[in-house]
Amino acid sequence: MGHRPRRLTVLRCALLLASLAAGLSACNDGNPLADSPYDAHVAVAYGTAGGGKADPNKPLRVSAEDGSRITDVTATDSNGRYIRGELSADGRKWHSTAALAAGAHYTVRVSTEDSDGHPGRKVATFDTTPAGAGLHVTFGPEAGTYGVGQPVTATLSVPVKDPAGRAAVESSLHVSSVPQAAQGSWYWVDDRTLHYRPRVYWPTHATITVTSSLQGVRVGNSLYGGSDKPLTLHTGDRIEAITDAGSHEMTFKDDGKVLKTFPITTGKPGYDTRNGIKVVLEKAQFVQMKSSTVGISDFYDLPVYWATRVTWSGEYVHAAPWSEGSQGYANVSHGCTGMSTENAEWFFDHVRRGDIVQVINSDGATMSPFDNGFGDWNLSWDQWRKGSALTGGGGGVTPKLPTPGSGTDQPPTRITEDHPPSDPARLRPEAA
Repeated sequence: MGHRPRRLTVLRCALLLASLAAGLSACNDGNPLADSPYDAHVAVAYGTAGGGKADPNKPLRVSAEDGSRITDVTATDSNGRYIRGELSADGRKWHSTAALAAGAHYTVRVSTEDSDGHPGRKVATFDTTPAGAGLHVTFGPEAGTYGVGQPVTATLSVPVKDPAGRAAVESSLHVSSVPQAAQGSWYWVDDRTLHYRPRVYWPTHATITVTSSLQGVRVGNSLYGGSDKPLTLHTGDRIEAITDAGSHEMTFKDDGKVLKTFPITTGKPGYDTRNGIKVVLEKAQFVQMKSSTVGISDFYDLPVYWATRVTWSGEYVHAAPWSEGSQGYANVSHGCTGMSTENAEWFFDHVRRGDIVQVINSDGATMSPFDNGFGDWNLSWDQWRKGSALTGGGGGVTPKLPTPGSGTDQPPTRITEDHPPSDPARLRPEAA
């Protein structure tokens, strides 16, 4: 007796499933959405430029030829880039509204619907002609390990002035880092030069990757991007040398910890050292410094050792044994930061390119952003974003610099306890 209801239940379930299957089959007979897409009668047209290939300067056009309506068009190249387009009000025609890439292979997928609602599908492929004149980009600095203040640079082979062209270039230049950096942006220094920096300094011990996807991208009427070499950079410790021209003292910090404090001398009145954030540009164990090379009327011609350069116009941190009596007490130099030979050698051995040298409490002007080294960090983040073609005016206007002592977006420079350096960052001395 206990088994009969179970067999009856199973039988009823089987009958119910059969009934449902029959009902679904009957519904499918009248449901066009259940049909397999037919081979749609559409035309995919483009302007040819020789060899049967498409002219990337001409729009891509799609039209329905059998009274059906276009419901969707996607056109992508082999790199996965989509071409924007516009569909006519009656759904019969579609055309691209963005330039095609040069030297690219495109796949066009068209979906249609006939008067009875039956779906159609068409897939077409074509190639565009390769670019004639090519825009190339060279990233800098050269691969290696740098301080956390080092900006990334991009130098273009051809000047780009048009805002739309600049936006196309900038959106094709990509920077990433591991660990992840703060939000960053490009700044158009001039028609051929861009700088990239995050909102605050790079993370320590990071790997920074810089790439371009400009290949085939239309930048101007007959100008297309080419293929270019990527760049990988690394950062070391966060080295900061805080140069206080008022107290005649430099505080050297590694990852926020004070390692040393040096007595120094900076620029005397009339030759005041520039305020603001600079980064190490290069180092030389020996430099012959002459007043005539930098246009200073106050004559000097001196052999200088352990010279760390921070501006192209001639500001260095260097050994100045002739001024040791004034170091820690008075500013007597022509703009450089002078210290004892022992301290200058130690400083030289513990900094690398891209490390931060910040001058405070000087009567000098603020370091300019781009024409005398890397003064990029002296612009606030809002000022920096105005130099982007995507978020601002795209450069071309010299920004107003902060007044001496006004600070930047960087965290405050706190003095904390000493600890030994984890990475002395020695570099081979360069010839003067």
